[in-house]
Amino acid sequence: MTNPATPILNRVTGPADLKALSDADLARLAQEVRGEVIQTVSETGGHLGSSLGVVELTVAIHAVFNTPADKLIWDVGHQCYPHKILTGRRERMRTLRQSGGVSGFTKRSESEYDPFGAAHSSTSISAALGFAMGREMGQPVGDTIAVIGDGAITAGMAYEAMNHAGHLGKRLFVILNDNDMSIAPPVGALSKYLNEIAAKGPLSLLKAAAEEFEAHLPGPMRDGARRARQLVTGTPGGGTLFEELGFSYIGPIDGHDMGQVLATLRAARARATGPVLIHAVTVKGKGFAPAENAADKYHGVSKFNPLTGEQAKAKSNAPAYTTVFGNALTDAAARDPRIVAITAAMPSGTGLDIMARRFASRVFDVGIAEQHGVTFAAGMAAAGLRPFCAIYSTFLQRGYDQIVHDVALQGLPVRFAIDRAGLVGQDGATHAGAFDIGFLANLPGFTVMAAGDEADLVHMVATAVAHDEGPIAFRYPRGEGMGVEMPERGVPLALGKGRVLREGTDAAILSYGAHLSEALAAAEALAAEGISVTVADARFAKPLDTALIDQLIAHHGALVTLETGATGGFGALVLHHLANSGGLERGRAIRTMTLPDRFIDQASPAQMYEWAGLSAKDIVRCVKQALGREVMRGGLRLV
Repeated sequence: MTNPATPILNRVTGPADLKALSDADLARLAQEVRGEVIQTVSETGGHLGSSLGVVELTVAIHAVFNTPADKLIWDVGHQCYPHKILTGRRERMRTLRQSGGVSGFTKRSESEYDPFGAAHSSTSISAALGFAMGREMGQPVGDTIAVIGDGAITAGMAYEAMNHAGHLGKRLFVILNDNDMSIAPPVGALSKYLNEIAAKGPLSLLKAAAEEFEAHLPGPMRDGARRARQLVTGTPGGGTLFEELGFSYIGPIDGHDMGQVLATLRAARARATGPVLIHAVTVKGKGFAPAENAADKYHGVSKFNPLTGEQAKAKSNAPAYTTVFGNALTDAAARDPRIVAITAAMPSGTGLDIMARRFASRVFDVGIAEQHGVTFAAGMAAAGLRPFCAIYSTFLQRGYDQIVHDVALQGLPVRFAIDRAGLVGQDGATHAGAFDIGFLANLPGFTVMAAGDEADLVHMVATAVAHDEGPIAFRYPRGEGMGVEMPERGVPLALGKGRVLREGTDAAILSYGAHLSEALAAAEALAAEGISVTVADARFAKPLDTALIDQLIAHHGALVTLETGATGGFGALVLHHLANSGGLERGRAIRTMTLPDRFIDQASPAQMYEWAGLSAKDIVRCVKQALGREVMRGGLRLV
């Protein structure tokens, strides 16, 4: 036993150091890791509740298995902070989610202990099975372990992977981190029982032990344990669902009882021959009362006081786009009973919690199931309702086949509210909304919009409500608006018509989306240098305002398009029009400003846009180059 006054964590440089620790020391280490996570996230912000919930699991997995030879794959990855602390990144954790710092998710390029990157859910079992088959085919891979949450395991992809794993019958460990239900067996009792049979019984006895112990619990505890079992099995008395898929099922076990977790993992590792599912019940936010007591369990937090849990609040004079959308849709729903809303496990993230508080029966959270959510919305539209499918741009990618086959092909009037358009800051490349402009605007019959400011977003909600002729989408960014005057109520926009906000004579900037503020700032800077610039807000990528484009080309020496999306989006559509209409033959200089052809790591949004070449200074430079004006860069004079 180590000296209790000496922090064990100070002697841990990697998972190998855990092998020499006693079970009691591992339990103590878990508490030290929990304190380290709380202190770190209080300084950086991040995903706190989910990380606190897996501390014991993380310590136990690294103590029992031999990472990195054994491949540990975290589903989503927002619970990986304890894992990073134990795998040589403790000293860098204060750079979490910052420019040049540690990613908030698992990342292959960051550490050999991150064998598979993730920030979207429900991918872990598929990846783990791929590693397992690599092992079976002679690759240097040991055991494979997937840790997946009770929300993520409900997604179709997780079940597809389990079905295939059961069919292949290869050795694989899936740990279900169930933090939705809660059981509280007497401290140490089940741990002792499992320890007694771990050294002598076959794997099936672990399941029997858990079931027998469950049967002898007091009434309320027994009911809680059975509810937890039913969460994953569908039946009160056994692992039927997983067994039929070919898995051995063990659980539920208390994921915060280090003795139980260690005994279970050791026995499973010693005796498993095929796929095993271990069901661990945990508490999100465990060990930090403000998180345990909060409705969201401090899933994602800003910097906070580690003593009180009070979070720092940003000062702003402008409303957040997400809040503007939620309020506008709720107001419209009050006047139109056909309006319904769908979210994929993100009611507060998309602002639909605002509507849910007033019209709970008309807001549907489908869980982490974007594919189902899109087709569910399509069915609602076919039934005569007016569905709004509110999904982050990065997650909408998961439902693309359904958008094509179930919505666009049938011309159904599903309204897509696309939050987090463009670069999103600390969540980094995995959450960037880079591709929706291109992948929606190329679909026949789609109307595609982007809000230039928060007031325009209100009008786009009204436009979508009134649009029954086919699918329609509107995008808007994370964060606060421009601080413009807000309308009392939105009014439908004329389809395919943009607006001119500033008149000029030398060059024109045609902006699509919320980077309109940067275009206006660039125009001010150019005016100070004697360059007169028109700034127009396209509003629509499809249908294009071709009359506006033709006017800008005819009356300006240069046209610059601006968007916070990937190449192949709005600017490409403008170029297609000009090529087909002869507009390119006018001799005007045309430039398109898009996100670059690379993924951009986490930083502040402003810094990310600087890296992307989309800041106001970059727009100024682009306009001057298009006009043939002198531009200074790196001491060189460019013309």
